[in-house]
Amino acid sequence: MKTWIDGRVVDVADATVNVTDHGLLYGDGVFEGMRVAAGRLFRVDRHLARLAVGAKAVGIALPRSLDELRGIVEETARANGEREAYVRLVVTRGVGPLGVDPTTCERPGLFCIVGAIRLFSDEQRRRGLELITSSHRRPNADALDMRIKSLNYLGSALAKLEARQRGADDALLLNARGHVAEASVANVFALRGDVLSTPPVTDGCLEGINRAAVMDIARSIGLTVVERSLGRLDFFAADEAFLTGTGAGVIAMRSLDGRTIGSGECGPVTSRLTALHRRLAESEGVEIIAPPGGHQA
Repeated sequence: MKTWIDGRVVDVADATVNVTDHGLLYGDGVFEGMRVAAGRLFRVDRHLARLAVGAKAVGIALPRSLDELRGIVEETARANGEREAYVRLVVTRGVGPLGVDPTTCERPGLFCIVGAIRLFSDEQRRRGLELITSSHRRPNADALDMRIKSLNYLGSALAKLEARQRGADDALLLNARGHVAEASVANVFALRGDVLSTPPVTDGCLEGINRAAVMDIARSIGLTVVERSLGRLDFFAADEAFLTGTGAGVIAMRSLDGRTIGSGECGPVTSRLTALHRRLAESEGVEIIAPPGGHQA
């Protein structure tokens, strides 16, 4: 695992962050999680564009241009050397005195981590995930807009903890109105017939890069894709359901709150979307790590 920090790439064990960084103390910062698939960075420019919007929303001036940030991501991924990897680019408010006041931080912090991430095992991917409905709620957008990938993931961590303590793989989170927002760290989809539904971002979900990719793929194979408010009943009535995300990829839901979804197995449409999403990830983007015996582009 490699980290870019203070202008150089080092092993993670050799990287340090100041304990008075407001990103650590208060979760004050933004990040992007990106994917290296078959040696290629998947939709890095879209991730960086979203990072820029998030930074603007919380009032952090990015310390480098988007081109420079892209170079940092590529440099760190190359140094890590793995053709399958997860990239986390983090921008913090920066070092400052104790106290939540963001104006006391002189300049933003920046680091990039590249390594392995395994949210779910091969067995979980084969059989599909068992989810529970979390007691934790996503906040309304006027309280905290979930389109901003901030460093504060306490709600997601508590939802995941609740799921694991109840013997499930992951959790579905509702918003204050009782509509489905997303899973702990992934977008959600429900298929009924040839209609694929996913919650709108106004219901408290992240405007996921992989969510958008799967929506495009689904349309290309003849599915009708709609963004609409969903309840738990929509998942109980679904023929198939699945999660999407950078770390999750595309992974089936087999049950929710002990009720089987569809056949209780990864359905044919989910399997097809999984394969097509993987194919897209393997074909898009600049090749940064050449295949064995190959030549880097």
